[in-house]
Amino acid sequence: MASATQKNIIVRPIEASDKSRWLEHWQGYLTFYKTSVPSEQTERTWTRIMDPDFNMYCAVAEIDGNVVGFTTYNLQNSTWSPHGHCYLEDLFVDPHLRGKGAGRALIDYVMDFALSKQCSRLYWNTDADNVTARKLYDSYVLESGKRQYRIQLVNIPE
Repeated sequence: MASATQKNIIVRPIEASDKSRWLEHWQGYLTFYKTSVPSEQTERTWTRIMDPDFNMYCAVAEIDGNVVGFTTYNLQNSTWSPHGHCYLEDLFVDPHLRGKGAGRALIDYVMDFALSKQCSRLYWNTDADNVTARKLYDSYVLESGKRQYRIQLVNIPE
């Protein structure tokens, strides 16, 4: 997938050389959601996004050559669609640089990816009180009205 550009923001697939910046943003993402994951899971996630044969993708947003955010996403089969859906799982932009278009550029990048795969839907979740993100998300479409239910199956923090 080619890189997408919006203003001075470049969005591109993550590269191995991005690991240290990704780790910083990943930790910022976990901190924002007041959670943690074991270091083994962080390393597993990194390995998965770097594996071209694994169904997990990651793109980063750059401003002036500096990685300022990331998104992870994957394809999902569907009983409702011949080509399935695309799930945007994680989206994080440096808090000091929010509102400059990096979040929108990342979503647009994933939307282009989903369209290239002929997905019938791109979707994501956020917390109801995530007002800043919801302002951006509502500029695309209003929330679906669906409620998510979770049954914790193993004792791994989410």
